[in-house]
Amino acid sequence: MTEPTIALDPRVLPDVSALRVGVLGGTGEQGRGLARRLALAGQQVAIGSRDAARAAGIADEVGLSVVGLSNEECARSSDVVIVAVPWDGHAALLESLREVLAGKIVVDCVNPLGFDKQGAFALRVEEGSAAEQAAGILVGSRVVAAFHHISAVLLLDETVDAIDTDVLVLGDDREATDIVQALAGRITGIRGIFGGRLRNAGQVEGMTANLISMNRRYKVHAGIRVTDV
Repeated sequence: MTEPTIALDPRVLPDVSALRVGVLGGTGEQGRGLARRLALAGQQVAIGSRDAARAAGIADEVGLSVVGLSNEECARSSDVVIVAVPWDGHAALLESLREVLAGKIVVDCVNPLGFDKQGAFALRVEEGSAAEQAAGILVGSRVVAAFHHISAVLLLDETVDAIDTDVLVLGDDREATDIVQALAGRITGIRGIFGGRLRNAGQVEGMTANLISMNRRYKVHAGIRVTDV
């Protein structure tokens, strides 16, 4: 006799408070801001850089028990690793860390964008998206796409207590996307919302160009809210 399938409640997310989060590219504004907000929420956080001394200096500036390490040590010592590096260094960094990142949840928040006189625009990525490129390189990792649309300015602004936005989380591994949604939800004001399979990450990454255009026109730090969820 076949056992009935029990549907999982998508609103019930795991306890992630004990997980250590590493941020590769943690010396940049986006990475530093995410590290700061997760640390404020009580998460153990490490930031990584090619230059361990630079990472340590930025970690001291952030405070909140954040530690600074080399990219390799940051990846090795973390349960969940956020990739927040510039697009032009994305593939090379992941290739160098393929073995270290095996078995880990890797959260790609890289937006492949170009800029010209008309503003920001999405770049074409051969694999479809930065996240899919990451999945193609990190075949032994659990790649999730998330944290694309949060303003680094808001993340770093000490006068902003809560960030009014949702984080779209995409991936093919239900347990991994649930964990990343739960991590996003630990940042005050934010919800993590499942946004589909990893193959849909391209339009999510590209939408950052639209938000940049909104920000420039209205002089704001726009985010995204999903209704009726």
